[in-house]
Amino acid sequence: MLIFPAIDLKDGKVVRLYKGDFGTVHQVAEDPVDTARAFRDAGALYLHMVDLDGARDGKRKNSALVHAVSKIGLRIELGGGIRSMADLDTVFDLGVWRAVIGSAAVSDPDFVQQAVERYGPERIAVGIDTKDGLVRTSGWEENAKLDYISFAKKVEANGVKYIIFTDIETDGTLSGPSYQRLEALQRAVSCSITASGGVSSNEDLRQLRDRELYAAIIGKAWYAGAVDLARAVQEGGPQ
Repeated sequence: MLIFPAIDLKDGKVVRLYKGDFGTVHQVAEDPVDTARAFRDAGALYLHMVDLDGARDGKRKNSALVHAVSKIGLRIELGGGIRSMADLDTVFDLGVWRAVIGSAAVSDPDFVQQAVERYGPERIAVGIDTKDGLVRTSGWEENAKLDYISFAKKVEANGVKYIIFTDIETDGTLSGPSYQRLEALQRAVSCSITASGGVSSNEDLRQLRDRELYAAIIGKAWYAGAVDLARAVQEGGPQ
């Protein structure tokens, strides 16, 4: 299972939110480049980044920082406000390895299909962010009123091979992943699934690995000192 430590960017700062609420935003690290370097030094090969400004208003305020982090040598997957082919061209030019399409996968499914066809399935993922089993968009602030399983099946039909699943109720809570919803998603589609939200310990990561998830994202748990990243990478298996 691949391990993706996470950096969320807002106004040029490394931040975390609680259950996706922008009213809870707080800075958790001084410098994203130094943070990425610490991940790399712990053995991580991958990095999950979210441009929260982009997710909320579609504006790419943090591009210079993303580009700087890309020089550290990690494989970066980036989400947040990617809504057009021009956006994809821009983020890939920054050195991003894989782009995560979120809200646009709901509003413009043809865009997702075109992205997969142009760049290949390895470089495109769809982020399915849910609350009470329903898909949320626009930085998690809008309810799309779509069942996440039904939506995942539509995404798969458009050629997507990688899904990043976030249960907003667990995100930033250190309460453990949403195992039941993850298992239901695994049964419904054949996509490679990344678990996001709620990881609180290395034991959570072992359980996700044993459930044969493709990858897991570590956010607050690392910043809070609750996860040993080097151990997580080692126990995850071949990266």
